[in-house]
Amino acid sequence: MTPRAAHRLRHALPALAVSALGVMVAALFVGPVLLAPGTVLAALRDGAGQDGAIIRSLRLPRIVLAFGVGGTLAACGAALQAMVRNPLAEPWLLGLSGGAALGAVIGVVAGLPAGWSVSASATIGALSAVALVYRITAVAGRRLDPRVLLLAGVVVSAFAGAVTTALLAVADPFAFRAATVWLFGGFAGASWDAVLRFAVIATPLLGLLWWLARALDLLALGEDTAAMLGADVDRTRRLVILTTSILTATTVSVAGTIGFVGLVVPHALRGLVGPLHRRLLPAVFLAGGAFTVLADAVARTVVRPAELPVGVITALVGVPLFAVLLRRSLA
Repeated sequence: MTPRAAHRLRHALPALAVSALGVMVAALFVGPVLLAPGTVLAALRDGAGQDGAIIRSLRLPRIVLAFGVGGTLAACGAALQAMVRNPLAEPWLLGLSGGAALGAVIGVVAGLPAGWSVSASATIGALSAVALVYRITAVAGRRLDPRVLLLAGVVVSAFAGAVTTALLAVADPFAFRAATVWLFGGFAGASWDAVLRFAVIATPLLGLLWWLARALDLLALGEDTAAMLGADVDRTRRLVILTTSILTATTVSVAGTIGFVGLVVPHALRGLVGPLHRRLLPAVFLAGGAFTVLADAVARTVVRPAELPVGVITALVGVPLFAVLLRRSLA
């Protein structure tokens, strides 16, 4: 490693943390109502009046939740890409988001109360989707072949989307409106309760992913090499799949389906911080969180006073990059 590369790696995480904090602070100023820096500071200090309610009860929990969701999706993408050794892998493409969204919609249509019940329903949907992806891949006789796994994920996502559409077609208007909150993807319903619920589930699981960093490094080298170096390949895969499934379901339960964050961010960060997951995972969490906060700020300001789904913004960035990666993988 050259001295320049070592210097870049040493300062990458502090630089990302400062940049992420700057994006979060800037996002406080923008929205349907533009606020001056002095107004924002006064609202943060005493919370009085309409401006205080906008900052403390609407924008601040929304920004914190967007940061957590984006960082979690990016970390899940990095872990899945190491597991299948393919830069195209991410929760949305592997069917996890589609399955979680279907589970959440089933919970809403069945009349389950919002919150923990919908989170549990989304988790069951994500685990069912990944089990179906595994089954399809095994029937194809090419277990965990990256291309087969991705194709199986797309098939499961399409199937989950079809069932979801059928459920919405027969749902009552109230359930239809509630379910579309998850399908469009966004943070309009963010609250401190949602932030707390998300943090309680996601924090220990993100810690587990970071604990698996060394095993992910070995798995990225290939199954045989990882086994020779002492890694328990099957155990690591099971833990990664289970952890990313629950994390993805948790993000869907609070923010709906937001695609391509787990694809774009890890791909961009590997060139900056290198492939070792002990450093890559916190880096993609910071960058993914900042990217999603920025996408949400654009979504709620570009067509003011209306609001675009955040998934539209992330897709506008992610689809062209996905096309480039797919072309390279098939070359």
